[in-house]
Amino acid sequence: MTSPTVQQYTSATVRYLEDLIVGDNWVTKARTITETDVVTFATWSGDMHPLHTNEEYARSTEFGRRIAHGPGALSIAFGLEMSLGWKDPSAIAFLGIRDWSMRAPIFIGDTIFVRERVTEIRPSKSKPDRGIVVTRVELCNQRDEICQEGDWVVLLSRRPEEAR
Repeated sequence: MTSPTVQQYTSATVRYLEDLIVGDNWVTKARTITETDVVTFATWSGDMHPLHTNEEYARSTEFGRRIAHGPGALSIAFGLEMSLGWKDPSAIAFLGIRDWSMRAPIFIGDTIFVRERVTEIRPSKSKPDRGIVVTRVELCNQRDEICQEGDWVVLLSRRPEEAR
């Protein structure tokens, strides 16, 4: 798959539980990681590790330069994914992440995007107005390398009764 540019991405309309099928997939727009992203995350999180904040230190590591914080890139992935629009306003709650793996570093200047695919849909047994959706999420760079991946679990509304 070719990595998307800012002009080339898949936008989705709102989906409710019954609108989804296993295999549905989307690709977000792309976004470049900046120096400001790294400094801002370091400041508000308190993670001032020199791998992120000290160029001289980072040069001496296996990465050869500073890298973005893994959790900071994950946060940006959340924003990219939400910009697709398919869960707004149908999402009730984000329930968790399963088996998240940080496979490759993300450098300042890398352009990242998210690929997402529905892997599981389960209507609630106790509350008929909702269900669980699991999506496989891949955070990729401009070379289409998967930098982070895992499964996101969301509590999603069923279509409102008047729309059925």
